Formats: sequence, structure tokens, C-alpha cells
Amino acid sequence: MNFCSQCGAPVVLKIPPGENLPRFVCEACQTIHYQNPKIVAGCIPEWEGRILLCRRAIEPRVGLWTFPAGFMEQGETTEQAAARETLEEANALVEISSLYAVFSLPHVSQVYVIFRGRLRSAEFGVGHESTDVQLFAHEQIPWEHLAFPVIHETLTRYIQDLSRGRFDVHLGVVPPSGQPFSPPA
Repeated sequence: MNFCSQCGAPVVLKIPPGENLPRFVCEACQTIHYQNPKIVAGCIPEWEGRILLCRRAIEPRVGLWTFPAGFMEQGETTEQAAARETLEEANALVEISSLYAVFSLPHVSQVYVIFRGRLRSAEFGVGHESTDVQLFAHEQIPWEHLAFPVIHETLTRYIQDLSRGRFDVHLGVVPPSGQPFSPPA
């Protein structure tokens, strides 16, 4: 950040009085500009024992598979965001059934909030961010072609929960690619 969004003056990075972290501060109007993690809302859409996955048409990780997920918009709940992303990416209507996981990705300043959801029908199709959308039986998940470590971890836990016959709410910290996944601190 170089300039204040309130008055247009240059900002400086410093620790403001009463704070403990460096923030961008406008010395002209005294506005403190906070930068916080972004929330990604996602959904594991279920239909008759299968889950709906989308092949990404956009960067990053174009051509790889994911469940519908994306950044929340102003004025919507996490559940609404997950349902909207499912509609945008898979042209599918989903009923959110339960919270499934909350994963922190501090290295990219994101928090994933993932829900389980039931497709309202078997109608789905390619959205503007997808090149392909398919229902996968659990043994058919394209593990080697999943877009992100958080997707792999989520689906791994989902399959484990499914085999146990009980779905828990999962918490964890997703490290940069190539490092082991860990539970919350």
C-alpha cells in the first residue's frame, strides 16, 4: 500500500500507538489501514454417494480439480458464499447441510471455511471458472490432479470420515506446499 484510501496522502508502515503490529498509517489524516486475511468459502457438493468437482479454467492451478470455493463477497454469509460459488463454478444448486472444516493458510493470509452440501438435483454444468464438472465416486477422485494442498487435505479427511460413518468438524493449519499439514496450535 502506498497511498491512503481516505485522503490520498502517502502512508508509512509503522506500529501505531496501542497496537503491536506494523500497519500502514496515513500521517496526514491518521487513518490506520488494517490488512486482514481473506475468507474462502467452499462446498463439498454431494449427490447419491458421489461428490462434485470442478476442473479450474483460471489461474492459479488451471486444469486441476477442486471443489467449488472462492472469496466471500461483502454482505453475504459463509454459507451463502459457498452456495454462490457452487452455482458460479458448477451451475449447480446446493443446500448447505453442515460446516465441515476451517483451515488457516497463514502463508497466503487466507482462511478456508468448508461446508458439506446436498445438490438439489443432478443438474450441473461448466461455469465461467471451470472447463469440466463431474460427479466422482470416492474411489475415482483424481488425487494426483487436485489444485491445492487444502483441497487434498479436505478430501482426505472427508473420505476418512465417510469410512467411519461419522463426519467431524476439522480444524487445521495448511503450510506452504511440500510441508506437512498440522492441527491448529
